Amino acid sequence: MTLTEDMWIAAGTLLCAYVLIFSEVLHRTSAGIIGAVVMVGVGTYYGFYSQEAAMAAIDGNTLMLLLAMMLLVAMLRPTGGFEYIGIRLAKFAGGDPRWLLFYLCIAVSVFSMFLDNVTTVLIFAPLTVLITRMLRLNPVPFLMAEAMLSNIGGASTLVGDPPNIMIGSASGLDFTSFISNLMPMILPAWIATFLLILFMFRHELQSAHGAGHGVDLDETKAITDKAGLIRISLVLAIVILLFFVHHHLQLFPAYVAWIGLALALLLIQPDPELLFPDVIWSVLLFFTALFIIVGGVEASGLLEFIGHLLADGAGDPGTLLWTALVLMWVAALLSALVDNIPFTVAMIPIIAALEGQGINTEVLWWALALGVGLGGNATHIGATANIICIVEAKNSQHPDANITPMQWMRIGFPVLFVSLTMASGLFILLFESFS
Repeated sequence: MTLTEDMWIAAGTLLCAYVLIFSEVLHRTSAGIIGAVVMVGVGTYYGFYSQEAAMAAIDGNTLMLLLAMMLLVAMLRPTGGFEYIGIRLAKFAGGDPRWLLFYLCIAVSVFSMFLDNVTTVLIFAPLTVLITRMLRLNPVPFLMAEAMLSNIGGASTLVGDPPNIMIGSASGLDFTSFISNLMPMILPAWIATFLLILFMFRHELQSAHGAGHGVDLDETKAITDKAGLIRISLVLAIVILLFFVHHHLQLFPAYVAWIGLALALLLIQPDPELLFPDVIWSVLLFFTALFIIVGGVEASGLLEFIGHLLADGAGDPGTLLWTALVLMWVAALLSALVDNIPFTVAMIPIIAALEGQGINTEVLWWALALGVGLGGNATHIGATANIICIVEAKNSQHPDANITPMQWMRIGFPVLFVSLTMASGLFILLFESFS
């Protein structure tokens, strides 16, 4: 298999779109839409992509999940529930931003293991903005840490990250296999990442130490609509419960969220027109455009080409470990630039075919899961959770809370390198247990 003209064209179009997105010459949503239109246009002209294929490339499950959860959060916001939880957390941390960072990161990581990182961040990001506003802190360290550590936490279980669900379905590996094999590598990577983030934001956190003292933190005054809070909390409890078991019930996560939205609309009966301003439409449009752009790259065969290159060395048992490590690192780097789902889709049939040749592919499945799970931390578009946190930071109206692509990469690439290096070292040590 060789590089074709279609692959070069798709890669060039992707590169041009990303230059616009990362340079911030245009708003990322505008740049994404322009890139999507160009990708469909050149793909149609050269015959490797079409309007129909572009529509099919849009991940409706992700978009509908985002929309439903945004509307549910919009109904929770006026009740005072966020304020109540925020005050309790602030008191528990004693006003120390470093302890607050630790507690929030633990919470989002655990939730991301059993829900998914997108849903978790949609719930915690606005709460974090509220807490930091009360304590007069810059929300950037907290939001970036939550996004990155939720991505890492979600990579450790079958249901924490969409690619893991796809890998589990294709390989037959169950929830217990995922957590028992990946957790020994994810946990040290999580600790190393948290310590690195703590070090890289040491000035912001130290200078803010004690900033919350003197603020009136009385949670008894926070709740403004007790009945509404009880109803929406009941709905969210049902949604979270269904998220735990949705894979057993054959329900899409988006459908679970829409079940909750329907229940909330029935119980609370809000004016929908008042909810729409809280929906972050630019995020939905940006991801729609990004799905279309990456769909063109996938349609050109470029991702499959990369997958075959990675699999070429796997036939020799003596090189299986190194093939797995290369797969992990390439998957991570690609997941920083393109959505990890198309790359996972491209790799699944290749790895599955190797199993038919008598090769132990379990080690490759774990390498793929680690790579796509950890790689999204490197750039602001590497994971859906990242974009959500960036938008929440901007909406916080803090003067220093505008997270630029370069600012994200200054933190994200060291995090990617440290977490992947830690995971790779443990992967080598545990390799015999996979074989």
